[in-house]
Amino acid sequence: MNLILMGLPGAGKGTQAEKIVEKYGVPHISTGDMFRAAIKNGTDLGLKAKSYMDEGALVPDEVTIGIVRERLSQDDCSDGFLLDGFPRTPAQADALENMLSDMNRRLDHVIYIEVAREDLFKRLTGRWICPDCGAAYHEIFNPPEEAGKCDKDGSQLIQRDDDKPETVDKRLDVNLEQTKPLVDFYSEKGYLRRIDGSREINVVFQDVDALLQESR
Repeated sequence: MNLILMGLPGAGKGTQAEKIVEKYGVPHISTGDMFRAAIKNGTDLGLKAKSYMDEGALVPDEVTIGIVRERLSQDDCSDGFLLDGFPRTPAQADALENMLSDMNRRLDHVIYIEVAREDLFKRLTGRWICPDCGAAYHEIFNPPEEAGKCDKDGSQLIQRDDDKPETVDKRLDVNLEQTKPLVDFYSEKGYLRRIDGSREINVVFQDVDALLQESR
């Protein structure tokens, strides 16, 4: 199965990716992992990517696409893959289609874990951590026994900067803007499969699993 997994921050994409990998044995390939591996292995494309990253510049599409091609050509992808974080634009999505066609392969599904924006906001801004032991809590899903204090050591809980409301608002706005063209692209192609991510984790996976079982 050749899959792409999409979802906004807080939608539970990472958790569903773990469950798909565990059950179906396909490699979970994230953009970050691909770049790190290419740089570590010293490939030509990895070194090119590093030169842009060292300057704080965006890595050009042709380099990113080349790194994706290298990764998908490896033996562990022969029975399928789960792409996460690529493609990010319709241009990259077009390039992926052409790449897979050259490899005599095709996409099976683009799974979009969909959660309402206001629910994503609650999920992301409700996260708190203990600065001493690192224990994580959530105001709604995993609250501490005493509000604002760690159950383990009594420390005052803190909120990371990227979980603060003003930061979360910006993150969601940027991600929504980036995601919509891809959602439209794959909807028109007939690959997009919307999964309601607002429910309990295992219930969400039941829907994902049912979808994947149908395509086997």
